[in-house]
Amino acid sequence: MTSINDAYYHSGLSEDEVKINREKYGSNLLTPPKRASLWKLYLEKFEDPVVRVLLIAAVFSLLISIIENEYAETIGIICAILLATGIGFFFEYDANKKFDLLNTVNEETLVKVIRSGKVREIPRKNVVVGDIVILETGEEIPADGELIEAISLQINESNLTGEPVINKTTVESDFDDEATYASNRVMRGTTVVDGHGTMKVLCVGDATEIGQVARQSTEQSGEPTPLNIQLTKLANLIGKVGFSVAIITFVVFVSKDLFHYLSENEVSTWQQYMIIAQIVLKYFMMAVTLIVVAVPEGLPMSVTLSLALNMRRMLATNNLVRKMHACETMGAITVICTDKTGTLTQNLMQVHEPNFYGLKNGSELADNLISKLVIEGISVNSTAFLEELETGQKPKGVGNPTEVALLLWLNGLQQNYLEIREKGNIVDQLTFSTERKFMATLAQSSLIGKKIIYIKGAPEIVLAKCKEVVLDSGNVSVGEYRSTIESQLLNYQNMAMRTLGFAYKIVGDNEVGDCVSLVAANDLNFVGVVAISDPIRPDVPAAIVKCQSAGIDIKIVTGDTPGTATEIARQIGLWTAEDTERNRITGVAFAGLSDAEALDRVMELKIMSRARPTDKQRLVQLLQQKGSVVAVTGDGTNDAPALNHAQVGLSMGTGTSVAKEASDITLLDDSFNSIGTAVMWGRSLYKNIQRFIVFQLTINFVALLIVLLGSFVGTELPLTVTQMLWVNLIMDTFAALALASIPPSEGVMDEKPRRSDDFIITKAMRYNILSVGSVFLLVLMGMIYYFTDANGVMTVHRLTIFFTFFVMLQFWNLFNTRVFGTIDSAFKGLSRSYGMELVALAILGGQFCIVQFGGEVFRTEPLNWGTWIAIIASSSLVLWVGEVIRLVRRLIK
Repeated sequence: MTSINDAYYHSGLSEDEVKINREKYGSNLLTPPKRASLWKLYLEKFEDPVVRVLLIAAVFSLLISIIENEYAETIGIICAILLATGIGFFFEYDANKKFDLLNTVNEETLVKVIRSGKVREIPRKNVVVGDIVILETGEEIPADGELIEAISLQINESNLTGEPVINKTTVESDFDDEATYASNRVMRGTTVVDGHGTMKVLCVGDATEIGQVARQSTEQSGEPTPLNIQLTKLANLIGKVGFSVAIITFVVFVSKDLFHYLSENEVSTWQQYMIIAQIVLKYFMMAVTLIVVAVPEGLPMSVTLSLALNMRRMLATNNLVRKMHACETMGAITVICTDKTGTLTQNLMQVHEPNFYGLKNGSELADNLISKLVIEGISVNSTAFLEELETGQKPKGVGNPTEVALLLWLNGLQQNYLEIREKGNIVDQLTFSTERKFMATLAQSSLIGKKIIYIKGAPEIVLAKCKEVVLDSGNVSVGEYRSTIESQLLNYQNMAMRTLGFAYKIVGDNEVGDCVSLVAANDLNFVGVVAISDPIRPDVPAAIVKCQSAGIDIKIVTGDTPGTATEIARQIGLWTAEDTERNRITGVAFAGLSDAEALDRVMELKIMSRARPTDKQRLVQLLQQKGSVVAVTGDGTNDAPALNHAQVGLSMGTGTSVAKEASDITLLDDSFNSIGTAVMWGRSLYKNIQRFIVFQLTINFVALLIVLLGSFVGTELPLTVTQMLWVNLIMDTFAALALASIPPSEGVMDEKPRRSDDFIITKAMRYNILSVGSVFLLVLMGMIYYFTDANGVMTVHRLTIFFTFFVMLQFWNLFNTRVFGTIDSAFKGLSRSYGMELVALAILGGQFCIVQFGGEVFRTEPLNWGTWIAIIASSSLVLWVGEVIRLVRRLIK
């Protein structure tokens, strides 16, 4: 350890110097990757093959419209194009804004700096060149800099060099010449594994090492998700059917009409050629209509709409979704590899039980010598601080969490640690190190007026340096009381608690005045032990049960000891009496297994303790080889490889920004319960997408055959292009909004995860689409047959009734689809589905306006109230039949 005693290093920058350096060297922000401009983002939407088909149709339609001065169909097609491209553009733009917001949150991470002679916490983005930054264990380095002080300092550089632990020092003779970065240099994005120190900032923002290289954890993979692969296959299948039917229909009808026209007329004038062109265009538009109906061009957009809506709603449950696909992928996970600290536990070290043997009940302070020694020992022999907060706010600390817990305990007993620390004159100090396992401070006591050495650390180490134990009845030898102390320690350790031992010695004026010599004498007085714990989150045991009942395996992967990890697993209900050593392993032992041995055991593991980043990543890869869909939680920079490799990476809201950037979802409350909630949302979303597919393909099936068969029966097309575009709007955008707004169901957590190779259309879905679609087709074909007169013509009035009845069938079927896959009534929870209610009103209102005021554009004429009531009542049989079927199923069950 070295410490450069310079005024600048103790006072830091002044406020004026901060402003000057910020202007000169810039802010500590990484420039976000360049994004396509808004117009480019919009033009990309025209790369959709269906949109291109519509564009060609619009050009042909416009040519005829100019000649005939009738623009209705052209306007309808252009509106459809603008709608399809506009919705896709809006949600991509909205998603980009959300990602930018997340990166802004990342830059708000607090950093401890010395400015104007005071320690303060500032957002990382406000760090400037020349700042003196205090580094503590577990923290992320905010910028590139040079170390001023390094005490047992170890840095995790895995995201830059692949080295998980690098020793750092300010002593030139100890520099590692083979190190990638100098031993006295630390880099932004790396984390402090052990020890503490201070650094002077040399580079910020884009000038840092990590700002100059591409960060793998922020690169978005172009790999399609399993859901998108399934949807693309589905769209291609239906598209092929649609295009085939459209081409055959076009050829058959054009050949038929041209044969009739040419057999009766001799083509010689340009007007006659125009008639031929009109015949071709008419059936080309019919073919385009079939394609528009058959090809589910709205399917990807509808899924995006559902994902976007769920992104917003999941935010309310403390799940900030960074990558949209993760909303749904969470529903498919079969294994969760979870951290312990902060996820299963509260990440707030607290004094569970103080046991100072000289105090009444081990913790009650009084106006006596031993109480004063306990108070001063905790206050002076510490490097932690409590933050000064406003009245009424819960105090929190800066520094080592264990020391903060001790200061919070004193604070709760109305003891001012800072006043005692400032009054006591520190003569010498040995900071805590992993080698020593204790901290010692020699101070001139302000409470007793004598020199005292205070020591705290691992109880077995501290006890070995003591001669006597201080009891309330007097002092006894260590040998006499050792078994009692060891029994207490074992009990605390079995409860997964950290323990600290405390000792002191009053030093005579003539004795040696340094900590090393005084501790080495092994004649200290042992005061007692304190048990400190990070309590289990109250909601975790129930969340574990919920996940296990959903068929999801939980695996704890932690750097803690096997004993601590097992005890935590026991407390949350993961570790049971039936479990054996085969169900747990250490990182070192796991690394020693061959791939074949590890694969044989990996599914049985529940606990991996003393795990390193490489162990965690290997565990994820092996689980995936076994066919598991894996979610990983992580809060540190070194978790980035596992977070990236997992199907879903879950970072903690209090974790490092690198972990957040590598993750798909950020748990804002760090709670395991939020993971279970995300699974429920994901499974519910997948079911909603399946419901949407059932609804859309039923319409596709009916509309495709209606247009085709209707053209054989009557000379007029039963549904026009503009009418079909309105139906398309209902089944794409409106239905997606309605079905995406269905609240998540707790019932999905009682089901097992779906297999990754399952096709999205299940047997039940196929049966529903074909059976309901066939009934609709028979009814509608019957109407066409009934409404068509002897000359094969339907009046506009009858065509309007047919069109309205067709739409109302889909309207009522939307309510049935809402509860597809359940036996619930369609009205259950309807009052909470505001989206469903609004969409229902929009469809009814839209259909009424189109019929009453659509005129020639939609080929409709107004209907009287009696006809409206008859259509609505008769078509509602769809809903009531569905209700009766579900009622019977409920009674049978």
